[in-house]
Amino acid sequence: MEEIIKHNYDDDAIQTLEWNEHIRRRAGMYIGRLGNGDRQGDGIYVLLKEIIDNSIDEYSMGYGKKIDITIEDKTVTVRDYGRGIPLGKVVDATSKLNTGAKFDDANFKKSVGMNGVGTKAVNAMSIDFYVASYREGQCSYARFSRGELLESDIVPSNEKNGTFIRFTPDEDLFNDYSFHMEFVESLVKNYSYLKKGLTLNLNGVAYKSENGLLDLVTENMSETPLYPLIHLEGEDIEIVLTHGNSYGENIATFVNGQNTRDGGTHLAAYREAIAKTFKDFFKKDYKPEDIRQGVVGAISIQIQEPIFEGQTKTKLGSTYMWEKQVKGHDVDRGPTIRTFVNDFVTKYLNDYLHMHMDIVPIIEEKIKASQAEREEIAGVQKKSRERAKKTAVYNRKLRDCRYHFNDNKFPKGMEDQREKTSIFITEGDSASGTITKVRDANNQAVFSLRGKPMNCFKESRKKVAENEELNLLINALGVEEDLDNLRYNNIIVATDADDDGMHIRMLVLTFIMKYYPELIRRGHVFILQTPLFRVGNKKERRYCYTPEERDKAVKALKTGVEITRFKGLGEISSDEFQGFIGEKMRLDTVKLSDEESIQTIMEFYMGINTYERQHFIMDNLRSEKELEDVNI
Repeated sequence: MEEIIKHNYDDDAIQTLEWNEHIRRRAGMYIGRLGNGDRQGDGIYVLLKEIIDNSIDEYSMGYGKKIDITIEDKTVTVRDYGRGIPLGKVVDATSKLNTGAKFDDANFKKSVGMNGVGTKAVNAMSIDFYVASYREGQCSYARFSRGELLESDIVPSNEKNGTFIRFTPDEDLFNDYSFHMEFVESLVKNYSYLKKGLTLNLNGVAYKSENGLLDLVTENMSETPLYPLIHLEGEDIEIVLTHGNSYGENIATFVNGQNTRDGGTHLAAYREAIAKTFKDFFKKDYKPEDIRQGVVGAISIQIQEPIFEGQTKTKLGSTYMWEKQVKGHDVDRGPTIRTFVNDFVTKYLNDYLHMHMDIVPIIEEKIKASQAEREEIAGVQKKSRERAKKTAVYNRKLRDCRYHFNDNKFPKGMEDQREKTSIFITEGDSASGTITKVRDANNQAVFSLRGKPMNCFKESRKKVAENEELNLLINALGVEEDLDNLRYNNIIVATDADDDGMHIRMLVLTFIMKYYPELIRRGHVFILQTPLFRVGNKKERRYCYTPEERDKAVKALKTGVEITRFKGLGEISSDEFQGFIGEKMRLDTVKLSDEESIQTIMEFYMGINTYERQHFIMDNLRSEKELEDVNI
């Protein structure tokens, strides 16, 4: 019988952590995930954003017309020309939790950060953090390391009013990290689109927009729109709208300048308003999904004291435009976001259509084409699924998990597992069996492909709809009718590291990219990296993902080294595989920027073999001999 170890639960078991230690130990509560900078949502970008947000809030309140940002190696500096932090509160504002000026609407009416946490998190997670506030000929500065105050003082200064912050994230938390400038540039560009007239200088390059969201959508359009972009602005709201011929919807969303990548209440309201307005305008009972098929656009709203889901602020949870306690139990509420957005879109989009009747037949033709295709495909998919059920394939393909991304069934204390919900798309009984044995059945599902799926790029939509394999995958993901019904936060393609595995990976990604590109744009699609080699001796065993890592391991272990080359997921034992799909699994994010043309990408990789593709493969291919050679 297993021995039960008893622990003393007494006064000594109760701990009180210092503010900075709590942030460092529970980093996920404050910035989501840590990471090393390879993914757009990694913590170092959240830290950067927290600092820039404060400067953006200054501009929003009418102070300072430019922000200077520099990133050199691992160190970031941000200088704004706003009011500056009150001199006597510089240390408190950057090192005391729940301390700030944004709890009262008088100083910051529509800011992003409301909880007095962001800058403190940056401070606590930085090996070096320096802040200086310049106000009326004086400078109040402070320097910290991991949240510990090293020095502070108030001295004379000739600098213009504003705030300067320099920080270097701590490598003890962000292991071997680096800033990828394409992520930073995207962040800075979005700020410029949302704050017309503001100049943001990133490493000496100026970003400024005169036309707001119109510039954002215009510059990021990867296809020719069916009609000129509709751009409507009102108090606290701005929208852009057009249609293209791509599948799905591509709508960028923002709240108080924050890019809400995962949408929220404002996106739901905008999607509903678009469908309602066109339906009422045409006086026909068109389905919302037909009206929105191919929609490209953006929405930005300004609200007071926004409520975001999670510290990283990628999804809006607010119901009202403002909501605050006034006296006792009385609450002052503004209109719901749903009503506010709906009223604006209904009035101004309807007026626009009446004034631009030349685009009306183009829009209705697009809606009718989407309707006809949907009705044809729906029937084909239903028959395919019924056929799969009869042949007992339906339930064998998916080993589901207990809890899902878009339900509210997570037990108390497990709410953070929502972001970890994953589905591994793999091929063959051996690989899927291995993953199924070692997965976390609470939040990890496995979908097993049978051989190579069809190349969707070369086939018609009807032909794809008839494909049993892909139909069952759509059903497993839950996105048959709406992407908001996605059942797993992470869609992970897990195939062998050989020619067949790579081909299967490309075929799966082609399917997602063509018909569900928004899953990629929202950061839901990943590729699982599994080790190519096991290097070990009697004392130690290391797993290596590249020949370079293998060579380094061989040199480090020195004697009695044995090398195993893994050529398939099925070759890795269950005990070993558990470490590769747990907390430390290596995932490569599948990226698709708005300006990239999906058609061009798929034509290059999955179309007719071309001279350019042949040379690309030759230039980037590693032979098996290169992988086997060991450079000791």
